Amino acid sequence: MATQQRPFHLVVFGASGFTGQFVTEEVAREQVSPERRTSLPWAVAGRCREKLQRVLERAAMKLGRPTLPSEVGIIICDITNPASLDEMAKQAAVVLNCVGPYRFYGEPVVRACIENGASCIDICGEPQFLELIYWKYHEKAAEKGVYIIGSSGFDSIPADMGVIFTTNKMNGTLTAVESFLTLHSGPEGLCIHDGTWKSAVYGFADKSQLKKLRNESHLKPVPVVGPKLKRRWPVSYCRELNSYSIPFLGADVSVVKRTQRYLHENLEQSPVQYAAYVTVGGITSIIKLMFAGLFFLFFVRFGIGRQLLVKFPWLFSFGYFSKQGPTQKQMDASSFTLTFFGQGYSQGLSPDKSKPNIRICTQVKGPVKKNFFLVFFKGRTCGMWRFPG
Repeated sequence: MATQQRPFHLVVFGASGFTGQFVTEEVAREQVSPERRTSLPWAVAGRCREKLQRVLERAAMKLGRPTLPSEVGIIICDITNPASLDEMAKQAAVVLNCVGPYRFYGEPVVRACIENGASCIDICGEPQFLELIYWKYHEKAAEKGVYIIGSSGFDSIPADMGVIFTTNKMNGTLTAVESFLTLHSGPEGLCIHDGTWKSAVYGFADKSQLKKLRNESHLKPVPVVGPKLKRRWPVSYCRELNSYSIPFLGADVSVVKRTQRYLHENLEQSPVQYAAYVTVGGITSIIKLMFAGLFFLFFVRFGIGRQLLVKFPWLFSFGYFSKQGPTQKQMDASSFTLTFFGQGYSQGLSPDKSKPNIRICTQVKGPVKKNFFLVFFKGRTCGMWRFPG
């Protein structure tokens, strides 16, 4: 079915959920942007018409557009009903899938989109799902001429584009990058919705399956250019940022590595090694995280333990995650900075015969709220310098 024959260019699936309501608001805001010459027909989809209607009414109130609910289509669709998924996909050129955890609910949406000729975009931060979908559906999607695009939000556009931005700013050959995520909060503090917490719980519990999937893929190793990037300790100190850091456990490393593989194999670009970390402040934060980490690693090993972790995220995360998620004030006051430290070689210098002689620092910044599909951020180069000698 041709795109122009479909009633909707965009369908926000799961619009009444925590993430979906913000995506709906941002899509509506984008439609009335002065920079947009024409608006695109779009719809929201979910199980309950009344909840979808309330989401549109709240967005209309925030944007001062009382006619919004009558301008947006509503599709009743249930993740457990394949026929309803097919019907939704038949009406859309692109489905924005906000229903997670994706390891449980993502594949039926992908399958329905491919079979019915719609592209699918999600904000998944789960490496196992992302890599599984690629291996199972890449060729089928290509045959249908549609796109299945994962991690299109905070996970992992800032990281992926940040590495590419750093590569482009490097006056030479970039060989390795470390990124450090810093979250900034307002006076009411920072809180994260428990959907991210659930993904971490199930991801850790099933990490052996991810390893098995990667072993069965039989991919050729991406060549290492320059010295191999050394991984930091589970808790390390970053002198440049004057902060302790821990490994970032989201999808950034998986996504960036797959991008670098594609650029190397298809465009013959020099691959960049990558490691991701998140800053955690001082000693007090480290102690809290150590206790939270010990509890997490112990309970995640058992079925009953995982049930407790999922049921009481606020307790086991020491207040970082909650079922309610952040308040509107917390969302509005939150932002992020992703700092990249890269090293490589100046032009004309061979990585095979010498040590790296250039370092570069870049940053990507943006508001947390707007990083649901519609990612707005700014990149800048902090500096580039040569090693002495």
